[in-house]
Amino acid sequence: MKKSYLTVGKIVGTHGVRGMVRIQPWCDSPEFLCQFKYLYLDENGTKRINLVSPKPHGNIVISVIKDVNSIDDAETLRNKLLFIKREDANLEEGQYFIDELVGSDVFELNTNENLGKISDVSQTGANDVWHIEKNGKEYLIPCIDEVVMSVDIDEGKVVIKKMKGLFDDEN
Repeated sequence: MKKSYLTVGKIVGTHGVRGMVRIQPWCDSPEFLCQFKYLYLDENGTKRINLVSPKPHGNIVISVIKDVNSIDDAETLRNKLLFIKREDANLEEGQYFIDELVGSDVFELNTNENLGKISDVSQTGANDVWHIEKNGKEYLIPCIDEVVMSVDIDEGKVVIKKMKGLFDDEN
């Protein structure tokens, strides 16, 4: 389901002595996170921070935050989650955020059987793996074109084609 604010990273430390922070992006790339001028420290958008000159640095982002002028100020932000306003994100058609995928109902293509809900997503490098829970059991589904037929974030509905062996222990 579409959310108004989405988790996109975490402040994992400081950089230098002038209040810069190190941000671990929880999105496709550090570059994606750098496109935002404003991030939020809560999922309701009430605590806005202004990023000044964010720059990718390897697999993290280093940035100044307006009004954070010392290492002590920056240290108070360590381990804070960061959110973006969903409407500020320019995604291409068919793209979505993991935050929006979690909680979606999963249905089988041919039978329309409800296979459960997506409870988590693991990013393995080769492809994401969706964790589907049903009746206290967890099933792992590769997010590949041969399995995932459609994703409708607005409706919270995913349609997959079962592969042999993925749900064999169902009763």
